[in-house]
Amino acid sequence: MSVRRLAPKELQPESFAFTAENLAWAEKTIAKYPAGRQASAVIPLLMRAQEQADGWVSEPAMRYIGEMLGMAPIRVYEVATFYTQFQLLPVGKKAHIQVCGTTPCMLKGAGDLMKVCKKKIHPEPFHLNESGSLSWEEVECAGACVNAPMVQVVNEVFEDLTPEILEGIIDAFERGEKPAVGPQNGRKSSEPVTGLRVLTSPELYDGSMVGKGVGLAAAREAIAAREAAAAQPKPVEPPAAPAKPDAPKSN
Repeated sequence: MSVRRLAPKELQPESFAFTAENLAWAEKTIAKYPAGRQASAVIPLLMRAQEQADGWVSEPAMRYIGEMLGMAPIRVYEVATFYTQFQLLPVGKKAHIQVCGTTPCMLKGAGDLMKVCKKKIHPEPFHLNESGSLSWEEVECAGACVNAPMVQVVNEVFEDLTPEILEGIIDAFERGEKPAVGPQNGRKSSEPVTGLRVLTSPELYDGSMVGKGVGLAAAREAIAAREAAAAQPKPVEPPAAPAKPDAPKSN
């Protein structure tokens, strides 16, 4: 794992505090844990702080959460720097593009997607574009290998991408729009690109057969038929005729 450090001081805000709504949510979240175990809420609180702060966690936010949970600041730093889901530098306010670079996506063209990000956002990851609205990074396995290549933005994924489609998605975010999520080639979910080949009969999955014992009845019929066939008397074959003796050969 690469070294992850907090953002430099010149990028850190002077302070952080939850909004009234987020503070009420945080208090309810902390109350879910037994007394003395409040530190268990550190990850959800860091996530909420990241969402409030336009996608990244500042050092003041970590100290603020540590005070809420009775944790030493270093303990919160340890969590925030270990999990890559926490961004330690400011990210694009409109979108932070996470390009999956693991083997399936790389084989399907993730390198070309990164070229798009370098061209349209910044030549280097973890850098903002000129307006501060967009940023990007390479990540490892976002869990959509069947629909490779793909990118993730916060908690939404865009799959079955081509460089041209990704350019359109980035432009849409820049305009403040919300692009359509999921596969971009017309497929549904993770079914084969050639179309669904299994579970094509609705009765297999729509619940209409639940409780009707159709499968059990069919099995019982098959068993009964097999037992009936075994109980049938086998036909007696007539005895074979004795073999005729060979005719004597003449000299």
